[in-house]
Amino acid sequence: MSDHMIGRLNHVAIATHNLEQATALYRDTLGAKVSAPVSLPDHGVTVVFVELPNTKIELLEPLGADSTIRPFLERNAAGGIHHICYEVDDILSARDRLKAKGARVLGDGEPRIGAHGKPVLFLHPKDFCGTLVELEQV
Repeated sequence: MSDHMIGRLNHVAIATHNLEQATALYRDTLGAKVSAPVSLPDHGVTVVFVELPNTKIELLEPLGADSTIRPFLERNAAGGIHHICYEVDDILSARDRLKAKGARVLGDGEPRIGAHGKPVLFLHPKDFCGTLVELEQV
């Protein structure tokens, strides 16, 4: 096994109060290719994917009263970068290696199926320079 745990940057997720405005900004102002909105009730978000040549931007809007991104938007009224997602080959191996090094995995520590239909885990922002990190198995 190599020393490299994380692979490519899969996406940068940006939380917004208004997905329609954010989508228009990326599509019309920046000229990017954007997907139709997808509702993910299990994750408490509606998401639009912005396709870039080398990665994706994930635009997130809260869905439901207990959306996980509501507290973030309460603290960041203008929205902002919510998390970054790195690809890993084996999410369970990555989780175990990270935990052995003292990193905190959020939730129950078991991967959930993310927006791309792949297993994901989130790592505590206080352990990663104040940034919420998502790992996605590819």
